[in-house]
Amino acid sequence: MEIGVEAIPEDDGSYTIGNLSYISKNAVYGDYKCADRGLLLPLWSEYTWPEELRAFLYFLGLLYCFLGVAIIADIFMGAIEKITSKTRKVYLTSEKEDEPEIIEVRIWSDAVANLTLMALGSSAPEILLSIIEIVGNDFEAGDLGPGTIVGSAAFNLFVISAVCVMFIPKGEIRRIKDIKVFAVTAVFSVVAYLWLLLIVVAISPGVVEIWEAVVTLAMFPSLVLIAWLAEKNFFGVPNKTDTSKQIELGNFQPADKFLRERQYFRDGRLDRDGLVAFIKEVKNYPGLTDEDAAVLAASKLVESQSHSRMWYRVGAVRSMTGGRKTQPQLSCKLKEVYSAMNEHPEAPTVGEVPQVQPHKNAVIDFHSASCAVMENIGKFQVAICRTGRMDSMISVRVETIDGTATVDQDYIGINKIVTFEPNEREKFIEVEIINDNQWEPDEEFFLKLSMLMDPEKREGVQLGRISIMEITILNDDEPGMVMFQKRGFLVKESIGNAVIPVIRKNGADGEITVKWRSIDKSALHGRDFQGGEGLLVFKHTETLQNIEIPIIDDMTPEKDEHFEVELFDPEGGAKLGQINRTAVTITNDDDFNSFLSNMMKMTNANVHAMQVHHETYLSQVKDALNVNGGDIENASGMDYVLHFLTFGWKIIFALVPPPSFLGGWLCFFVSLAVIGLLTAIIGDLAAIFGCLVGLKDPVTAITFVALGTSLPDTFASKAAAMQEKHADNAVGNVTGSNSVNVFLGLGLPWFLAAVVHAYRGKPFQVGSTGLGFSVGLFTGLCVLTIGILMLRRVLTVCGKAELGGPPVSRYISGAIMISIWMIYVLLSSLQAYGYFG
Repeated sequence: MEIGVEAIPEDDGSYTIGNLSYISKNAVYGDYKCADRGLLLPLWSEYTWPEELRAFLYFLGLLYCFLGVAIIADIFMGAIEKITSKTRKVYLTSEKEDEPEIIEVRIWSDAVANLTLMALGSSAPEILLSIIEIVGNDFEAGDLGPGTIVGSAAFNLFVISAVCVMFIPKGEIRRIKDIKVFAVTAVFSVVAYLWLLLIVVAISPGVVEIWEAVVTLAMFPSLVLIAWLAEKNFFGVPNKTDTSKQIELGNFQPADKFLRERQYFRDGRLDRDGLVAFIKEVKNYPGLTDEDAAVLAASKLVESQSHSRMWYRVGAVRSMTGGRKTQPQLSCKLKEVYSAMNEHPEAPTVGEVPQVQPHKNAVIDFHSASCAVMENIGKFQVAICRTGRMDSMISVRVETIDGTATVDQDYIGINKIVTFEPNEREKFIEVEIINDNQWEPDEEFFLKLSMLMDPEKREGVQLGRISIMEITILNDDEPGMVMFQKRGFLVKESIGNAVIPVIRKNGADGEITVKWRSIDKSALHGRDFQGGEGLLVFKHTETLQNIEIPIIDDMTPEKDEHFEVELFDPEGGAKLGQINRTAVTITNDDDFNSFLSNMMKMTNANVHAMQVHHETYLSQVKDALNVNGGDIENASGMDYVLHFLTFGWKIIFALVPPPSFLGGWLCFFVSLAVIGLLTAIIGDLAAIFGCLVGLKDPVTAITFVALGTSLPDTFASKAAAMQEKHADNAVGNVTGSNSVNVFLGLGLPWFLAAVVHAYRGKPFQVGSTGLGFSVGLFTGLCVLTIGILMLRRVLTVCGKAELGGPPVSRYISGAIMISIWMIYVLLSSLQAYGYFG
């Protein structure tokens, strides 16, 4: 308006300045409810739409944008993983003088990575929402940003901690390993909100000055520095770790930190010797192909590597959106084999199959790796054998596991403890099959032996090779035919024992026997192998036995040699099958190396498919187009539904540069910009939705917005709590993220606003009453919750651990924490509506 020109109001809400007519804001938006609440929205006029429809559509839009921001955050995390995974080589002396040992050490410290890039990755929506709100409001304070910061912190600390405490596998516990770093972040999380309370209530009530914003921002690098010093043990408090299981690397730790004892893959990398050892163990389990072994090796590699909270968050997001999983997908049988291989809960890796030590341990296994029974058999007995040491009483657990046959429909489940008295060599367990009088194809389920949890009852006992038994339900009662599984077998000269499976088909009724003998060919008995004759006994229902023939390694190069093994003279009504003779070829190292090279390629392909970031646009687009990243075989129905719902976001975000460009930094900044745009839309959607349904911005922030931005972290923490051996990635990072939320999410926008207002000559005002109440309430409840976690760490009734423990204490702790969150939401909401002044 020009100086000296008078604005003349009209009756219809318009006014005239000079010769021009203008319409007032109230006249435009008077009946167009909440249209002025958004920065970018609405995109078109919704004047004639019913308010109920608008509220519903904005709510759906809010949910859909939460999915979108989760997906782009997945790509953002991939960039961070690429950046923080950079390593440098460290050379160590080795047994070979001319070949020093080389290991790779991460450049980024775990504490620094967690509190900078990874915290920014998980908290980016909340931080950007606060920044965008202030900038969009012409640098005036709003309620949505600060409310989301505090509300998200409350949900993270109270609800996520409760979920992690309650959902640890039964009988297990998780303790925070790096308690010093946790102590630093916990103290800073309390100090951050106390400082925030002082700013808005005590020092300069309702006003944020520049120096206050600068101090808030400065706390962020201070937190990172002190956490790094704590991680490096600069405070002189000794770590309670077994130094005998650490590598001498000064202040550095290996890139993939796990024990180097009893492992296959050194430093989480695939090598030849490790793969040979792994294949030998895998081959102890019958019926596994080379492809199965490669998948299991990939699973072992992925599990053996140390994972960050980011890795679990990416996995959680992909499960929520039907994307490519971060772990190999195992079939039912492979899961059981993998479970058996990882039976010991304290072993860092699978470890080798324990060698039979008859002078030291009692060895327990099934008599056969598989058996077959008729559906109408009712009850039958399975033999469990004891070898080795006999002078003690020992116990093992036997349980059934579903295959294609299901418990209570095809068989009666078993979960019991079997006890062997001193000098008792064999026990029988009764298995019952359900006959439903309906024709069904052959079905199978499994019996599994496992050690007891009590350490005292585990002493002096070990599981043998056959700790899993497959039971097939058949429809005939013939004794069956016996035959070799294949017409030929290829073994390496240094393999030790050649294991040749003999199978029983077309019936498994009664006990049968069959003789075998070796036949010299180019390989000779006594020179190249230890053959001869033997007798195989198949007990009633058993369908597989193995012939073991020692191979002699003479350490001299020679051509491939072979011998044959023949089955003859079956008894008990059985007949010989088509393959009653098989050839065993003893190959030289070159052929074995070719096979091993192929196995390494297959394993590497499986591992490469599991990495969280993409190297090319092509792989990025392929993942976006296909459900479960193209792994259709292992995709569930829910994966298809979620993929359909998020398909649009995936296609759009596939255009973001892959993390392989410029070391991940290009993807980092482009993803951050996209998250900022989506966050602006989320802020508009939340503000307009809350306005339409009558919710104040602080209430919308601590409920809908905080919940939507924190759900991926919830699933990530739950996965980390269940899969990790420690609680650091589950709850240890929550306090750090809550601190970063304040230092960056409020410190940065408040600093910008305070500078702008100082330039304008005005104070930067914030709502002291509502924000002060919410922050003060959260601070008190925060101290209470951290106190509960620390009490759990020292109380025997809680298992002396932050997570897990006895059922009663874990569920009581979880219920208390969830109640604390509900109290926070209720009281903060009541205050927002003026019930507390």
